[in-house]
Amino acid sequence: MDKEHVKGAADKAKGAIKDTAGKMMDNKSLQAEGKMDKAKGAAHQAAGDIKDSARRAEKP
Repeated sequence: MDKEHVKGAADKAKGAIKDTAGKMMDNKSLQAEGKMDKAKGAAHQAAGDIKDSARRAEKP
């Protein structure tokens, strides 16, 4: 597992918490922030997947 995967999982979790809190408190700003964090987390995980694929391709 790459550190990008860890960052991605953390950002996704943080985003889910903010999104849920925003929904509960009817705070559209917090909810939008949560959605952005989730998207950032998905991007980190995609970057980690690419790095993992590159490492696998390098090995004979």
